[in-house]
Amino acid sequence: MTKNQTVVITGSSSGIGLDLARAFVHRGANVVLNGRDQTKLVQAAASLGVPGQVAYVAGDIGSRETGDTLVRTAVDRFGGVDMLVNNAGDFAPKAFVDVSEEELDGYLRGNLKGTFLVTQSVVRQMKSQGRGGSIINIGTVLVDHAIAGFPASAPLVSKGGVHALTISLAAELAADNIRVNTVAPGVIRTPLHDRSEVDSFGGIALMKRIGEVAETTGAVLYLAGAEFTTGHVLRVDGGYVTGRA
Repeated sequence: MTKNQTVVITGSSSGIGLDLARAFVHRGANVVLNGRDQTKLVQAAASLGVPGQVAYVAGDIGSRETGDTLVRTAVDRFGGVDMLVNNAGDFAPKAFVDVSEEELDGYLRGNLKGTFLVTQSVVRQMKSQGRGGSIINIGTVLVDHAIAGFPASAPLVSKGGVHALTISLAAELAADNIRVNTVAPGVIRTPLHDRSEVDSFGGIALMKRIGEVAETTGAVLYLAGAEFTTGHVLRVDGGYVTGRA
């Protein structure tokens, strides 16, 4: 990622997404923020302190119109799209037999369909620009190794689809010089987790702690600059998948 390039980041009004936006603008990039809450987006954009490098689009990524509007905003404000970070999504534990059809539909829409549709909009623009690009999805290591005490079948099914989409698109889009990778976090200290309980998961990782948002940001920044890397799932999990202490 170089100065004056443009990054679209979904789910960027807080947590991992907002930290990513802060890191990219610090490096001179333009960012287009996205979230469902207009008020939070306005506050997030203001917190970055560089209005000339920031735009935002409020909307549900499960609607095709949101992806199209994100791209149109990036083109109108900054001249194009160079990178997409598909960060938006929901994740919460619930016993398999208790998951309602409505909850399952919500995860599939927000985590998988939304990622799919926004990526379609961005890839069309990247192809028309003819200069390649980078797509980085946020998945989860729990796709590979679940936690018995943290049942999350519905969000994991949707995130598993995101991992599969990564591999498929890496192959399909390589000829266009569009790289597609995934960062797969373990347990990270974000608003998705209860503050009073999240550190209790530290013992499952070899490094005996949970991850911090900045560590996920570091992984995304690495993939953003890894010009010969595509189709890769980069774990940021403190060694959880490799082995448990």
